[in-house]
Amino acid sequence: MPGDEALAFPEETHLKNLRQLTFGGQNAEAYFSRDGKELIFQSTRGDLACDAIFRMNSDGSHVRQVSSGKGVTTCSFIAPDNHSITYASTHLQHDRCPPRPDYSHGYVWPLYENYDIFRAGPEGEDPQRLTDTPGYDAEAVYSPRGDRIVFTSLRGGDLDLYLMNPDGSGVEQLTFAAGYDGGAFFSLDGDWIVWRASRPQGRDLAEYQALLDEGLIRPGRLELYIMNLKERKPIRITDNGAANFGPYWHPDGRHIIFASNMHDPQGRNFDLYLIDIETREIERVTWYDGFDGFPMFSHDGKQLVFASNRFGKVTGETNVFIADWE
Repeated sequence: MPGDEALAFPEETHLKNLRQLTFGGQNAEAYFSRDGKELIFQSTRGDLACDAIFRMNSDGSHVRQVSSGKGVTTCSFIAPDNHSITYASTHLQHDRCPPRPDYSHGYVWPLYENYDIFRAGPEGEDPQRLTDTPGYDAEAVYSPRGDRIVFTSLRGGDLDLYLMNPDGSGVEQLTFAAGYDGGAFFSLDGDWIVWRASRPQGRDLAEYQALLDEGLIRPGRLELYIMNLKERKPIRITDNGAANFGPYWHPDGRHIIFASNMHDPQGRNFDLYLIDIETREIERVTWYDGFDGFPMFSHDGKQLVFASNRFGKVTGETNVFIADWE
């Protein structure tokens, strides 16, 4: 499938053969299957009032819905053996979409208490509940080895990272500091994770806890952390006061790609950046004056998929793009 060079900006030298895979609606968090042939993503399109889970080939063909369309869903992922998928959903409690958050608090993310994590067949058949605790359970991702799932949960009264077996057993807590820990991904060897975290202090901590009581979080300042799963000591790798999120490991194990608004004083323009975890050097990858986020490398490192508002037909439209990585 040939790319449209007009989709990439001259400064985006890492992105070759950039092509658009979705057209219209809200499409985000597209993640590769282990072999790179397929993508799973969440989308609000057509008659849907909120996100459902879809799969498609990595050239944008054979798009199909793999969740029921009941409730709202988020954070899907394909198991390395391609025999199952995971996602979070509220469908057991509500057929309809939950109410949108109260933006009188400013820009906030909802933490729907009825979110639980489900594992289903590769086409969404026979979904089985993996979590059954009060409060938010979501953001689940398989290890490349297929032996563990990392996820975010409010079960302990704060938003922390946990590990569990693929059947939901053997739950272990990974983070303990006050603040939001979420959006974790494994390194290709399965030995490390990277994630986004807030560490509010003083009044910021009081506000964080007050919003949490209302099922909300304000993603204003998020720094990136990594952790070796043997030592289990969090290591902060950014310290810029920006909203850094969506980190994903490059297969070389040394670089992480992520989204950030670090270069926009207004905090509205998100671009993709690459950080060296040893030197902490940061390189800007995308240059669109709008939103670029949710990046993921294919397991061979040859392709990058991400979501962007670039060249949408209506304001705020988000689509999935794929490029050859150079």
